[in-house]
Amino acid sequence: MTVTLADILAAAKVLRGVADHTPLIPSPYLEARFGHAVWLKLENMQPIGAFKLRGALNAVRALPADTRGVTCCSTGNHGRGVAFAARARGMRAVICMSELVPQTKVDGIRALGAEVRIVGRSQDAALAESQRLVAEEGLAEISPFDDPHVIAGQGTIGLEIMAAQPQIDTLLVPLSGGGLAAGIARAAKAIRPDIRIVGISMDRGAAMQQSLAAGHPVEVEEVASLADSLGGGIGADNRLSFPMCRDLLDEVVLVTEDEIYRALQVLFYEDRIVAEGACVVGIAALMAGKVTLTGPAATVITGRNVDMTLFGDVMAGRDVTLGDLVVKGVPYAR
Repeated sequence: MTVTLADILAAAKVLRGVADHTPLIPSPYLEARFGHAVWLKLENMQPIGAFKLRGALNAVRALPADTRGVTCCSTGNHGRGVAFAARARGMRAVICMSELVPQTKVDGIRALGAEVRIVGRSQDAALAESQRLVAEEGLAEISPFDDPHVIAGQGTIGLEIMAAQPQIDTLLVPLSGGGLAAGIARAAKAIRPDIRIVGISMDRGAAMQQSLAAGHPVEVEEVASLADSLGGGIGADNRLSFPMCRDLLDEVVLVTEDEIYRALQVLFYEDRIVAEGACVVGIAALMAGKVTLTGPAATVITGRNVDMTLFGDVMAGRDVTLGDLVVKGVPYAR
């Protein structure tokens, strides 16, 4: 089983007018700093504030009319997308999340009319609850990353980037469960086989990176991160996103919490964009010298559903505590 360009083109038709054609804008600061154009795909402008609406909407719209309801595990944004899509179809939605999910994301899901279950301190615990709801209550599960309709929906981002700026030769894609990276890579490489796709994650609890290194899905310990949307495992029985990332990603890069902190400041002060930590891992990799550009590049600003108190601390240059880690604050300066 895999996801094809035809699947992604079909998803684009499903999403038309609801979750498509977000802006792709240049960053003059990043271009001046790195010597090549760097484009920002503003998925934070989606109706739910995150790219996850694409995959969730495509998956929920594909369900039979007699579906009793939907469930999923989520670090926040996928759950918000599923809740949005389920409400549009008049379906019950139960979103399962761990205690590590920021309250602002929990509140956003409840505001869309979904039920929220907080279970344990890991995505694995949330997934177990979601699977229980499938077995005992007959709900349909929408995986945040290992679902063909979800991956195809996320892949429409790649279609839009390549249509708008076909000269781009590097795509910097935030990497978690791999649905976004797999979908974008499939679309972009189908259009331009030689394009370079770099998956980027935080260096603590990077499930896909560790799984790719091991050659099979592995469990990781989840810890608090500025890039909280990238947390969680990829599932021991991963059927789609793991093999697609293995086959389609050219490299995987990890960035530190300090590097994410600085990149959040850059995106806000230079491009005036409010975004989650997961959005800036591509910028962080560039700034840390972990990715070198050879031509025009693009990265995905994946969402804006950030804890604004935390965001304010980062912008003010204050220390941030993430579990047992303290990220030392530094006021922004070029």
